[in-house]
Amino acid sequence: MKHFGIVLFFFAAICIAGAQADSPAISETNSATRALSLQDCIQQALTHNLDVQIERYTPKISLYDLDAAYGGWDPVFTASGQHNYNVTGGGLDQNQLPIPPARSDQNSFRSGLAGSTPWGMTYNLSGNIADKYGATATPFENSAGAVSASVTQPLLRNFWIDNTRLTIRVAKNRLKYSEQGLRQQIINTVTAVANAYYELVYARENVKVQQEALELAKTQLNQDKQRSQIGTIAELDVQQDEAQAAQSQANLIAAEDTLSVDENTLKNLLTDDYKKWHDVDVQPSETLAATMESFNLQDSWNKGMSERPDLLQTRLNVEQQGIQLKFYRNQLFPELDLIGTYGFNGTGTEFSDAFGQIHEANRPFYTYGAQLSMPLGNFGPRNRLKTSKATLQQVLLQLKQFEQNVMVEIDNAVKNAQSKYQSVEATKQARIYAEAALDAEQKKYAVGKSTTFTVLQLQNNLTAARSQEIRALADYNEALANLAAQEGSTLEKNGIDIAAK
Repeated sequence: MKHFGIVLFFFAAICIAGAQADSPAISETNSATRALSLQDCIQQALTHNLDVQIERYTPKISLYDLDAAYGGWDPVFTASGQHNYNVTGGGLDQNQLPIPPARSDQNSFRSGLAGSTPWGMTYNLSGNIADKYGATATPFENSAGAVSASVTQPLLRNFWIDNTRLTIRVAKNRLKYSEQGLRQQIINTVTAVANAYYELVYARENVKVQQEALELAKTQLNQDKQRSQIGTIAELDVQQDEAQAAQSQANLIAAEDTLSVDENTLKNLLTDDYKKWHDVDVQPSETLAATMESFNLQDSWNKGMSERPDLLQTRLNVEQQGIQLKFYRNQLFPELDLIGTYGFNGTGTEFSDAFGQIHEANRPFYTYGAQLSMPLGNFGPRNRLKTSKATLQQVLLQLKQFEQNVMVEIDNAVKNAQSKYQSVEATKQARIYAEAALDAEQKKYAVGKSTTFTVLQLQNNLTAARSQEIRALADYNEALANLAAQEGSTLEKNGIDIAAK
């Protein structure tokens, strides 16, 4: 199998590559017949197969989810301004003289910037200022404000890992998981294309075999009709010939129907616009051959353990559960935080006075200390930790089971490929013997030492042997493709390089 290099950018770049490949693909399919090698089919499928196109979006979505997870560290800016109006008091004094009510107006403004850091600390930078003025009881203006910075640093719970860091680590894990999912889909598609291609080659060769069988049956019929006319054979023998020809015609029709179905199967894998390929006659440019492969079960196992995407996904599930366990173990601790605030006050009769004092920074204030918080029973965190531990043990057993299944699948695939290779040689010899047997029997029949029934039986044997030979060739090549899929080495063997961008 010839190798070729293909680079798939499964983010934005792949869409551009696919769009650029559309025009030549469409123009080529306008011809009535199109000769394609297996590598041509694989390259076409990598660009236009719908399953691959659908799966390409999964890593892209996972990347967006990861970017969104980093939003947990985004600073949040707030700003507000409001006006307050209040009337209080009033009435009569002890001398029964009226007391006017107190009226006050206040304009206030606040702003702040709050967020968290990758090491769990939360911060809040804030500033506020208010200008109060009124009449009667407080006929003066009074402005006051402050700026401050507050921080809270966890020492136990949320120190090693918190919700934001948990979300980010899980999102990174899922991005790797989705990348392996894309690899698996490409492997599945390439394997399906290879199998469909070999099935199409077999179907075309089988149509030729059935055509040869029909010609052989017609020749036998024509010869026996002549013999019947001169009285050397009975009419019953001619009827046997006619039945053979009719059966051969039916077998040819069935083979042609299989060819049509197999061709459509391949087309469906190659295109996202079946209508443009409907009238195209796909002609495989390769023939079926049995290239001897060196099978090494231990090497195949090593490849499977290190390259199979579905196995790597299972290991990523174990890693994800380990992240969850770390989080729940940290949540078991009490909430012990260091807290601190530092800032400056400012007052005056005008806004400018308050701003000036804040700017001079000569009226500081600060606080520091620690705070402890812990549920007395702590039942929730303790049981969530137990659940996480049990789940981790479960996924570890699932991984072990999956690894064992992979080894069995690879072992079966190696043995199947070896068996199919042996069948190729066996069916080849069977076809050679069938040809020789028919030839000898026809010579005996020509001199009257054989019967029509025997000749027709040997014709059927030859047709079956020819069909079995090409079936064995197709099965062997498909077994090699399936073995590569079980090993996870399909991309490597086809020279396909998947690069993330």
